[in-house]
Amino acid sequence: MRSLKRLGWWALDYVYAGSQQLASLFRPKVPARYSEGNSALPAVVLLPGVYEGWLFLEPAASKLNALGFRVFSVPGLGLNRRPVPESAASVTKFLAQLGESHGITECILLAHSKGGLIGKRAMLDAVLCSDSFLEYDAGAPIPAPPTPVEVLGLVAVATPFSGSPYAKYLLSRTLRDFSPVDAVLLALQADTALNHKIASIYPEFDPHIPSGSALAGALNIELPIAGHFRTLQDETLLDAVTHAVQGLATRI
Repeated sequence: MRSLKRLGWWALDYVYAGSQQLASLFRPKVPARYSEGNSALPAVVLLPGVYEGWLFLEPAASKLNALGFRVFSVPGLGLNRRPVPESAASVTKFLAQLGESHGITECILLAHSKGGLIGKRAMLDAVLCSDSFLEYDAGAPIPAPPTPVEVLGLVAVATPFSGSPYAKYLLSRTLRDFSPVDAVLLALQADTALNHKIASIYPEFDPHIPSGSALAGALNIELPIAGHFRTLQDETLLDAVTHAVQGLATRI
């Protein structure tokens, strides 16, 4: 009976994901009003999962915007099919543009699934960029300056930080990147320097990530809900996301 129940959750998950992907065709961009809010608060930058648009994170985005947070998406991610390092570079580029266009100096990354891997990579890249800039000497090539927008932290929902055992059986190269033995994924796991700036929120049963999304050194929050996609509209998860974002916004 338990197996049948979980199979039903899996089916409902895919139905929800399909409906959101269809809706994304008609609403590809975050509404302009989302860029308005309290300038004293950090901005929130959305990082959806693979094959997802910003709309998957709309329930959280709408709630946060109502609380005064300015919300943005990263157009360069597209359908999020590229490898994590390339996508992270798009995020870094967008953050630099966000600082120039909106005068934003601080932000929080809000991610779902693969978006959490991209967010962590972007945070680590920002530190590396800053370090290389500080260590520059006259005889070396001029490094890129650090991004003007400081990333205060990452709130990741249902992110496969340790991969998924199902990934190695999938035909799509994009999805096989989530294999637990993928080199990029293993490198991200090994670098724990910024894990304390990450809040990982995940359901007690995720049909796509059976091993869960706990991350060593991070704030791990397991919720009594089930699913990978449709949980994004669950009030329990939305409350957890809101509290995590507010916590990062007020952290000294």
